[in-house]
Parts: sequence; C-alpha cells; structure tokens
Amino acid sequence: IEAVLLKEDRWFYYHLGVNPSRLLQAAFASYLGGNRQGGSTISMQLARLKYALHTRSAFGKLKQVAIAIRLERQYSKVQILEAYLNLAPYGRNIEGAGAASLIYFNKPARQLNLPEALTLAVLPQRPSMRQAGAGAKQISGDLKRARDHLYQKWLTRFPDAAQQRGLFNVPLALRSPEKLPFLAPHAVERELLAERALGRSVANLVTTIKMPMQRLLELQVHAHVRRRGALGLRNASALLLDTRDMSVQALVGSADYFDSKIAGQVNGTAAKRSPGSTLKPFIYALALDQGRLHAQTVLRDVPTSFGPFTPENFDGRFIGPVTATQALVRSRNIPAVTVAAQLSKPNLYQFLAHAGVARMASESHYGLALVLGGGEVSMTELARLYASLANSGRVRALRFQTGDPSELGSQVLSPEAAFITRKMLEENPRPRHASRARNGIPIAWKTGTSWGFRDAWTAGLFGPYVLVVWVGNFDGSSNPALIGVEAAAPLFFAIADAISAQQNLRGTARPAGLNVKRVEICRASGDLPNAWCPARGLSWFIPGKSPIRVSDVHRAQWVDRQTGLPLCAGAAPTASARMEIAEFWPSDLAEVFAQAGLPRHAPPKNPRCNAEPGLAANAPQITSPLRGVSYTLSARALQSQAITLRATTDAGVRAVFWFENNRFLARSEPGRDSTWLPGVGGNFVLRAIDDRGQVATRLVNVVLRP
Repeated sequence: IEAVLLKEDRWFYYHLGVNPSRLLQAAFASYLGGNRQGGSTISMQLARLKYALHTRSAFGKLKQVAIAIRLERQYSKVQILEAYLNLAPYGRNIEGAGAASLIYFNKPARQLNLPEALTLAVLPQRPSMRQAGAGAKQISGDLKRARDHLYQKWLTRFPDAAQQRGLFNVPLALRSPEKLPFLAPHAVERELLAERALGRSVANLVTTIKMPMQRLLELQVHAHVRRRGALGLRNASALLLDTRDMSVQALVGSADYFDSKIAGQVNGTAAKRSPGSTLKPFIYALALDQGRLHAQTVLRDVPTSFGPFTPENFDGRFIGPVTATQALVRSRNIPAVTVAAQLSKPNLYQFLAHAGVARMASESHYGLALVLGGGEVSMTELARLYASLANSGRVRALRFQTGDPSELGSQVLSPEAAFITRKMLEENPRPRHASRARNGIPIAWKTGTSWGFRDAWTAGLFGPYVLVVWVGNFDGSSNPALIGVEAAAPLFFAIADAISAQQNLRGTARPAGLNVKRVEICRASGDLPNAWCPARGLSWFIPGKSPIRVSDVHRAQWVDRQTGLPLCAGAAPTASARMEIAEFWPSDLAEVFAQAGLPRHAPPKNPRCNAEPGLAANAPQITSPLRGVSYTLSARALQSQAITLRATTDAGVRAVFWFENNRFLARSEPGRDSTWLPGVGGNFVLRAIDDRGQVATRLVNVVLRP
C-alpha cells in the first residue's frame, strides 16, 4: 500500500479527490513540454476504471474529476484505496493487486518482499512493461529501472530499507499467466457450480483430490487415447474413489480439457450413459440376498424368451450350464436376465432407486432390458454402487471437499452378499490387452459395452479404491472398437497397477462377523454333492439364505451286463447286473450340449419299464409363460396370437402334457415347444405334467385390448 501511494498519489490522504497542483503540472508537461504525464489521483483513476471513462479529451477529464470528488464524499479513503487495488490493471486480463501477486509471484500480497511489492506498484502505469513482464521469465529492463527508481524514492521516506539493497540485485522472475497451475479443472468446476447452486460464493475450496493420483490418471488417460487414436478412440474419463472415507482422489472428466474437437470441457464423470453390463454384479448380489443362488449355483445359458424380450449373448452363442460366478465374470446375458426375472422386492430397478440413481424413467419403461444396460447411470453413481461392495453393502455419498460430511449411508445389500459378490468379481481374469500385474493384488472388476458400441466401461475395486473408466465420444457416436474389455479394461488396469505399485497395496481382509461359509458342492450341478458326484469344489454360502439341495445329476442304476439295459425300478439286482453311475441332465441343457457339439451320453432306457430307474422325482419347470407377467393380446386377432408353452424336464421324461385349468391343451416332447391360444382374457392356471405324473403350475394373466 505504501509503495502504491508513493508511486501514484503521495497526497492521497490530504486532498478531496483531485490534486490541483499535480493536475496543472501534468497538463503543462503534456501539452506544452511534449512529455506526456498523468496527473490523476487514485480517486480519479478509480473513477476511470469503475466507469470506463475516456479521459484524453477535456470533457472526459472534467467528468473524471467530478466523479472522483463525488466518490470522496460518499466513501472513506480506506474504501477508495481498497477499490482501486481491486480494480487496477496488471497486464493481460489480470485485475487487482491480489490476483497479480498470486499470478506473478505465487503468493498472497501480504507475503511480498520489498522488491516484489515495488514491482507491482509500478506495473499499472506501465502498459508496455506489463506486457513484457507478463510473458518473460524475468522482468524487463524498463520495468526494472522503473522499480529501482521507485526504490530510491522509498529510501528517502524509509531510510532503513537500505539494508535490503542486496535484494534488488537478485534477478526477479515473474511467472507467466500461461504457467499458472491448472489442476483438476473438471473437479474444481463441479464444486464451484455446486457452491453456486447453494447460493454460496467461496474464495477457497479445499477438495479431496490428491494431486499425485490426479496426475497419474491424467497421464494414463492421455497416453491411452493417444495409443488408441488409430482406432477412432478420442475421449475417455476416469474416477478414483477411496472407499474408506468416500473421498474422490482423482477425477478426469475428458482426455483433454482444452480440445474443443472432443468437447473437452464437458465433465464426462457426470454424464448419464448406458452402463452396459456393469450393473450385472448387483443382480447377483440381490439374488444372493434373496436366497436364489450361491456363488457356484449352476445356471442355464440357453435360448430363452421373456415374453417379447429375447436376449442374446454378446458372442451370439450359448454355453449351456454355467456357474453364477462364471456367468458374471463372462458377462453372459441369458443367465443374468433369468436371475433378474426371479428377483422379488427389491428387484434391480428398486435397488437402483434406493441406491440413489437419479432421473430414471418408470420401471415399466425398462423392463428386463435394464439388466443389460437399458437405463442410464453416471460415473459417480456407478462408483457409489461399486463402493457398496467394499462398505458392507452400504451406499454412501461421495466426498469432493474435505469439509463434506462422512455419512453412514443406506443399507442396500447385506454385508454377506456384498462380500461374496466382490469375491466373485475377483475371479475375473485379466484381459489379454492389459498389462501384467507386479504384486498380484486381487482386483474385482467388470466391463460394460452399451448398445450400438457407444460406450465402453470398466469398473472395479482394488485395495481400498474404486476405479471407474469410460471410453467413448461425448456426441454418442458409434465405434465398433468401443468394447469394454478391449477399449476400457487396458486403461483400467494400467491405472490400477500403477497405483498398486506406488502404494504397495494388499488384498482386503474378510470383514469380521460375516455370516458366510465355504461349503463343498458338486461342480456339475452346483448343489451339495451326493455319494456319486465325481468332481467337487467349494462355494461361498450364506447360512439361512443360500439354497440347499442335494445334486441329482449323477445317479446310480443297475444295468444288465448282457443287454446293457437298466433294470426296471423295483427289480432286484441279479448276478449279471452291475451298478453304473450315469449323468441325468435336464432336457434344455442336454439340447444345448448337443447344439454345441458336446452331446452327453444319455443313460440307456429299457422299453420294458414303465418308469426309468435311477430317476429322482424332479418336477418339470415351466419357463414360458413367465411368472408374474401379464400377456396383452389384441381382441381382434385372438386366433392368430399364440403364447409359447415351454418346460424343462428331468432326464428320462418322454412327454409333457399341458392343461389350461382342467382342459387338455397339448402334448410335447422334452425340449419341444407347444402353443396356447387363450381365446378370452382373464386369469388362468396352466399345468405341465410329465409322464411320471410330476406337475408344475403357473398362474397366467391375459389382458385383451381393443
């Protein structure tokens, strides 16, 4: 302040806005002496800056004088000086001494030393020097001479400052505005917008961003996009979250903030996009909680229709029996939709709503397609969901500022289901395009590819962190290269491996007090092994929830040595009979094995027997019509609208008989469909009865529309 007054207006505290003697002196020097000088006081300069006056003409100068006198009458000297220091130009678009101090010297104005303070004091009146100083590494010669001249005046007023003469011989560097730190711009803008939305104006934001992490993610994103540029991959986003306190450690909204071609200033972590298959882990987590399956339950990857919805797998193939863990890590669509269709409250839609996924359409709008990415989530929402797998099933809010509270969150999954789902995801092998792990830390991860190849995702957990990456285009354009495991997974693992190596991370320990056990199962069926199961394994199991049944795929039967035919049920074994262990696969899986070129050896059948030996009493399972689905038919074309009748039967069953209420409908062979024409609307009881008398029942609602 003293330097500014010494340079600009030594009589500031004594005049009433105008210094007549200085004004006359400046006019004489400018118009008669040919050496243009300024005679404006700080009050007059404030008037020019505040009201954008043109003061080169006599009228403009008189207007400036009048406003300066008015300002002196309305405000105190301290207020006028404060306003001037906040409005004074310091080069480029830099306004105010506080901003100039931070930009040029990287420190607040109160921390400036004497050479720095005198340099700032001479800048507002030296336009050419401001330009030279702003872009140069060191101050220009003219600027240095002006500063040293002011120092001589300073010594006449403050003689003790002669002790600091040595500081003026030290080269003084001004930082260029182009060299200003520009850190985590998307995160900073996000928080500024959030504060503004709350009606708050803050001068200082303390975010949770850790700059080493931020730089690591930025470098990896830039490098990944550069490497894959030939494939048309131009943009990517990434978010790193510490699950222990839900603090966002790094946020990269785009591959290049300054690239307008990719709309780089858009924050991709906040955009709503199709998540592809990244929501599948939560289908299995809900099924674990509802006792529908355990980690090694064998599911059916077979052609299946869910009313008008007939999903297909990404590779267009069906692999038959597959464990729940393998169905998840191999991202099989049919098992995922089948499991989702069996969920009760909450189903996937209700789970997402409870977990805070915003702006969803109605549940009927999505149907079962929500399982395969038919909805939209943001990267921050997806990170919250995955963090629940590390936080005992609790969904908690993300923290972007250090002052944000650490909340308890909402319980959306049991701790047991969250733990087992994470263990299932850890079975996912590293993709072939990913870097090789150095420390072998377990990584629980899942990819996603949106319909039409518009979004490639990978989300997962390692150590205490959740990492979500997205690769795509903000304009939603399609690219066949946008496949989760090909486009996003390599970036995910490059970041995860770099962080793991830097921090020497370890796998997470099993939380204390979990009600989970490892139980022995038969690998072929996923059920508890019977006496004849040849291959056994282990599965995570939630006592009191996980389904319990004994495997019946492998069964013993007596076979006549001479004919090779099994003995009929109830017949006593003869000396010529031997016991054999055979595989009895349900009809749908047996058909898929055959389609895949891997037919299973069917147990021999004895035509003399009324009932096949070795068969357990497994009733048919109706797979169409669907449970809990209303079928809407046109009343004008009832006779042309058939509903498919399909049932899975046990091995050895030769026929299935279908009944509507008590009316016979059709006879079908195992693995073959029949059709049903309801004729009228209403509620019906459908029954499927196999040739052993075992029954399956399904309640069906038919609605007629005009």
